[in-house]
Amino acid sequence: MPAAADPGRLHAMTSDEGAQTALHLLLVWALMTVAIPVVGFALMATAWAGGYGALVPVLAVGVPLLVALLSMMGAPAKAVVPLCASAPKRLGWATLVFVLGTLGVLAGLVAYGHGVHLGSAGTRVALTGAPYAVAAAFFVPNRWVRLGATAALAAAVAYGGFIGPDQARQRRHTAEVARYREHQELLYTIDTPPGMRVVRAEAGSASFGIEYHSIRRDGYVGLSVRVPLDPRPSCPTPREKDVTCAVNKRGDMSMVRTFPGGGHHVTLTRRYGAVEAEVTSQTLDEPALRRLLDTLHPLSDAELEGLMKEKALG
Repeated sequence: MPAAADPGRLHAMTSDEGAQTALHLLLVWALMTVAIPVVGFALMATAWAGGYGALVPVLAVGVPLLVALLSMMGAPAKAVVPLCASAPKRLGWATLVFVLGTLGVLAGLVAYGHGVHLGSAGTRVALTGAPYAVAAAFFVPNRWVRLGATAALAAAVAYGGFIGPDQARQRRHTAEVARYREHQELLYTIDTPPGMRVVRAEAGSASFGIEYHSIRRDGYVGLSVRVPLDPRPSCPTPREKDVTCAVNKRGDMSMVRTFPGGGHHVTLTRRYGAVEAEVTSQTLDEPALRRLLDTLHPLSDAELEGLMKEKALG
């Protein structure tokens, strides 16, 4: 009868195969981590100097060279990767790893271009070799190695396709809110006039304005908040024809311009702390505008979110 296998020897062989597999994947990662950024910079410099047509000779030399280097990295792994057992097989293995890994790098570049955070510059360089190591892991005939590669691929897809883009959108949104809140002292609004909706809002360094249009497009109200130029509202002099102007005890200034045919344009101006608010309309009268101006209040987070969601704010 054949002698029983030595459990200690079996464990040693298993450990040796694991070490060879780890070294194999580490070599693939290290090679491509160095080679891909070099080739990428070479392509950028060539395109900058000679246009896209000059990329063809660089690719014609660079791609076969990378495949050849990968094939060399596969030689020490012939005991654990059957596709690396001979030179022709290693060449086919290297081609597959290069193609699959490059697809992963391109997917990472697309995600990065859409704002997905991939860490510091050093981290991004280190990540360039990861898709090639993951691709190489799928060719190792070991269930646990392939499960690990599958988990890494699933994590990359989840982060690059869902988690990362959502975080990027949140960062852009937070930065946009901070940009609008930069001049917080100007962000005031009024209650939306009955039968109207916001059609446009504009935030600047010296003013903030909102335009309301009636749903039937037959009415308009404009709100403008700005830093006042004069100590208090005052009627312009000399008085214009067909314009009546008055300042009441509260300091509100009302100006009514009458048009031939009975139309009018009403402007009501009021100081509110360190800012000056002005509402105008050609369809609402002065009492209606005064009631609207009584609702003047700081723009809340919910109201700002609503303006941004409706893409009315510029």
